[in-house]
Amino acid sequence: MADYVGAIDQGTTSSRFMVFNHSGGEVGRGQHEFEQILPQAGQVEHDPAAIWSSVIDAVESALHGGVSASNLAALGVTNQRETTVVWNPRTGEPYYNAIVWQDTRTDRIVTRHQNEGHQEIVQRKAGLPIATYFSAGKIEWMFQNVDGLREAAHNGEAIFGNTDTWVLWNLTGGTDGGVHVTDVTNASRTMLMNLETLDWDDELCEIFGVPRQMLPEIRPSSDPNFYGMTRKDGPFGVEIPLCGDLGDQQAATVGQVCYDVGDGKNTYGTGNFLLLNTGTNPIPSENGLLTTVGYKFGDNDAVYCLEGSIAVTGSAVQWLRDQLGLISDAAETESLANEVEDSGGMVFVPAFSGLFAPYWDSSARGVLVGMSRFNTKAHLARATLEAVCYQSRDVAEAMNADSGVHLEVLKVDGGMTGNNTLMQLQADILGVSVSKPVVAETTALGAAYAAGLATGFWNNTDEMRDNWLEDKRWEPQWSDDQREEGYARWKKAVERTRDWVDVSG
Repeated sequence: MADYVGAIDQGTTSSRFMVFNHSGGEVGRGQHEFEQILPQAGQVEHDPAAIWSSVIDAVESALHGGVSASNLAALGVTNQRETTVVWNPRTGEPYYNAIVWQDTRTDRIVTRHQNEGHQEIVQRKAGLPIATYFSAGKIEWMFQNVDGLREAAHNGEAIFGNTDTWVLWNLTGGTDGGVHVTDVTNASRTMLMNLETLDWDDELCEIFGVPRQMLPEIRPSSDPNFYGMTRKDGPFGVEIPLCGDLGDQQAATVGQVCYDVGDGKNTYGTGNFLLLNTGTNPIPSENGLLTTVGYKFGDNDAVYCLEGSIAVTGSAVQWLRDQLGLISDAAETESLANEVEDSGGMVFVPAFSGLFAPYWDSSARGVLVGMSRFNTKAHLARATLEAVCYQSRDVAEAMNADSGVHLEVLKVDGGMTGNNTLMQLQADILGVSVSKPVVAETTALGAAYAAGLATGFWNNTDEMRDNWLEDKRWEPQWSDDQREEGYARWKKAVERTRDWVDVSG
């Protein structure tokens, strides 16, 4: 048997290719960023060709680092969810740039559907609020704004996928027989899949005007029957089974071995995403969370999660760097924040894309309140880190209310977990221990686990669970009074963001 499993992690700002051994240890990686296209306020796009090029570059970089493609037992794919690509399967040309999950241009479409009374049925069938976040509204926007696209979709000349589908299609042949597939976790983020049947729902498709024939086939997250093989003339140069596919946050849940009811994790990336395993029955949320598919391994029943999605966390740090020029590197936020004891009364709510869970308010926009001449960029850096943690507390409070499960330990992963000050603040603000695994990049690891499980590289989830090791733990240091005073100030600032832009009509 081959010694390794590979995973393509197609993220919001970069694509990575990582290689893991049987112990879950990283043995190779390549990573390449791509351009963020910002046509106007509230709009975020990616060039699908640049996404595919970044995947090729990441794979080639890792293979040049010494890992042989012929030594890979299987490949998994994980991806930025909800980001919507529509392309011509005959030519391979996209009809429009990919509309990114952070994009809010569909706010009027969302409001119209809400006003037409569609919220209840979408929530009941798809487990999601009607929001700018999800794919169906983005497809509808393209139909309204790209000449001839609706007709092309009905004629089989336009197909849809999130970026997992786009990558899998290109890996398996593209215009020369590429597979048009997705998995249950990605499909559950479209507002078009029925959570009970795990299939596209005709009524939901009709609501958003999406023809079923443009949608990919829905497959298990770990599929022993394979989605297809990599083409020999592709970036790997050999045929490798493609048999793992999960949306990035579900992949991190698998990588954090959250296989039991009540297991949860929080990923710190461009946004933050806290998921809680609720078992094989979907639990409707009454507190602003999402009901989503966590994973489906082969013929086993699907496992569901409650999720709290936060749009802007790591991207708030990028804003300090790229738009304001206050820092030259994201890591500087830690040293800056440590120059001061607290945020000096400042509260930063980075509602750049509206507010996601648990508020779901597309009319909100970012605020910075409590400023005085005393404040410095160090206070702003600390307020930015605190914003990440307070948003996660909002989600944890809602999760506790929905599930009745009180969080005892928060498993964390993602690039921002390298910031020790941020992790300590998270423990302080939540009032619970924060635990980081040895392998912090659990998104790619989860995709590798799904692929390796399908091919027998790992025999069962117990083998994967045995790989999980704790690297570091942070314990709360704030008093209860300090914690609750800070949270009350945060909630007051959140109210200042609401109803800022008009999304009626």
